[in-house]
Amino acid sequence: MRIEKINFDLLFISCTKVHLAKRLHALLVVSGKVKDMFVSARLVNLYSYVGDVSFARRTFNDIPNKDIYTWNSMISAYVRTSRFREALDCFCHLSFTSGLQPNSYTFPPVIKACGSLINGKKIHCQVLKLGYQWDVYVAASLIHMYSRFGFVAIARNLFNEMPVRDIGTWNAMISGLCQNGNATEALDVLNEMRLEGVNMDPLTVASLLTVCAQSNDVLSGMFIHLHVIKHGLEFDLLVSNALINMYAKFGYLVNALRVFNQMSVTDLISWNSIINACEQNDDLKTALELFKKMQQIGFLPDLLTLLSLASVVAQLADCQKCKSVHGFILRRGWFMEDVAIGNAVVDMYSKLGAINSARSVFEGLPIKDVISWNTLITGYAQNGLASEAIKLYNTMEKCEELTPNQGTLVSILPAYSHLGDVHQGMKVHGWVIKNNLHMDVFVATCLIDMYGKCGRLDDAMSLFYQVPRGTSVPWNAIISCHGLHGHGEKALKLFEDMLDKEVKPDGVTFVSLLSACSHSGLVHMGKHYFHLMLEKYGIKPSRKHYGCMVDLLGRAGHLEEAYNLIKSMPVEPDASIWGALLGSCRIHGNVELGKFASDRLFEVDSENIGYYVLLSNIYAKLGKWEGVDKVRSLARDKGLRKTPGWSSIEINNKVDVFYTGNQTHQKMELALVGIIGDDALQCTNEFREKEAFKGLMMNAQEGD
Repeated sequence: MRIEKINFDLLFISCTKVHLAKRLHALLVVSGKVKDMFVSARLVNLYSYVGDVSFARRTFNDIPNKDIYTWNSMISAYVRTSRFREALDCFCHLSFTSGLQPNSYTFPPVIKACGSLINGKKIHCQVLKLGYQWDVYVAASLIHMYSRFGFVAIARNLFNEMPVRDIGTWNAMISGLCQNGNATEALDVLNEMRLEGVNMDPLTVASLLTVCAQSNDVLSGMFIHLHVIKHGLEFDLLVSNALINMYAKFGYLVNALRVFNQMSVTDLISWNSIINACEQNDDLKTALELFKKMQQIGFLPDLLTLLSLASVVAQLADCQKCKSVHGFILRRGWFMEDVAIGNAVVDMYSKLGAINSARSVFEGLPIKDVISWNTLITGYAQNGLASEAIKLYNTMEKCEELTPNQGTLVSILPAYSHLGDVHQGMKVHGWVIKNNLHMDVFVATCLIDMYGKCGRLDDAMSLFYQVPRGTSVPWNAIISCHGLHGHGEKALKLFEDMLDKEVKPDGVTFVSLLSACSHSGLVHMGKHYFHLMLEKYGIKPSRKHYGCMVDLLGRAGHLEEAYNLIKSMPVEPDASIWGALLGSCRIHGNVELGKFASDRLFEVDSENIGYYVLLSNIYAKLGKWEGVDKVRSLARDKGLRKTPGWSSIEINNKVDVFYTGNQTHQKMELALVGIIGDDALQCTNEFREKEAFKGLMMNAQEGD
């Protein structure tokens, strides 16, 4: 074919790979068309689209007399490939050395490239100087920029002052408010938009669905879905993906799956969204099936896919699949690309209980950020290794390049709670105040939980009344604290106060309530709240709720009713539920049901020595020593050993731990002279001495 007959416009559109772009470049050189500045600028754009920004730069450098369109193409190429520093450098050369003046098309990508508010304000000044502030594309970019840095008020002022707004600026303002959690104000902007007669486009709808998800506004979300169907937007990819995410946040997994299954076209975002939806809503098997299916039809998983998958396999407690996920990430070299994926693997092994593997991955991370440290600290705390969590936290404090954040405090406070180390917990509280660190609801909740678990209910209540109580999170913590110490009536009163304040309870609220009823023997009220959560609040009982109910009924001696409840569960009971039933059988001496529960436990968690001990204790209580020997022999054959009971004591702000039978500890003389009685070494988890004497605090735990 003769070169002059080649349709170069069609070739530009068709090139999707680097090698094809280079062939087209060669054809343009041979034909002489590369001398055309417009064609060269298109080449710059093309190389950026296929991911080779270095060739885009070479092409740009070869253009002798660059016009503003060429400069804009190069800046956009850098931004498109997330090379923001180079984009800003290129803009500086354009502004100060090229002899050209930026135009309205220059500023949107440059504003997007700004990585700090200072740079953003400098660019804003140039926009004002050149008079482009009311260009709708420039204004929308400025609104996005200020919203991204959290300065929503400035973004709103810009928006309000605009003489003319298009759909893009409306979308920018709505999405900016969504990003900053201002759901109510976003809906107000939507009403303004309707009054001005502007119709919603797919981007508007997607932003609004995000608002509904953030504010848990189910009714508005449903109405918007009806609008989507009425206007034929249900086949838009962006809208469908937003619907999946919204229904996932609502806990309506069936609706999310229905939207996904009705999609005529899907992309990787769709698959990531539905897998994440299944993970969020505990449908782990479906998440795995979808992961396999996406690969079968040709979608390759990316970082976001693996972030969800790591959580799924950890919750399934599937060691082999966890190793497979880890291996897949190593083969792709993703540890070098994104610290988030390394943090996810640390979290995965921590949830699996393989804390040594988590530590090994952590040590091998090429880059560690504060989230990496927080994740491992949380892993130690969640696996009962509070002392190790504290050691790691102390090491982190010595790293000058790291500054603890709210997430760090949320990670370390449960470790102090576990040890009953109220003094160190109070030091963290003081550190927050001293450094003027914003005490968000999660930090405040952890402090409430710490004071409560250490027996300082007065301090917990005092802090509770100092923090914002507009969400269920602090209420859940204070209800749980009172329930833990057997103050069930007070816990129920707090729940009524919560409703009076028009705070909507969630699933965690009812876990705290049911646990409080269980610890206080309030069987009738526990049943009432169990039914109320579904009938009035639409909260489907999870395994945790069923576990609380089994514990409640079992403690009260209603063992058959507890067993019947397990049989009626719509999901498979896990180890915690069978463990609650087994513990109740030990209390009430029901060997037959205890044996049945233990058999189920050994199927789902055969490595937990605690369940063997419980069954052995049931036999021992009834004098059935053959059964005791049989259970102990079974545990020995599996290589399981009973963890010794322990007791901790705090004297002069230092915590010491004693184990059952330990006669060598340097503080053992305290026990020998009677400060710590022998019976203290046999206390249970629920025992807490508020103050044994001034400056001393005790905490004890029974072995498994």
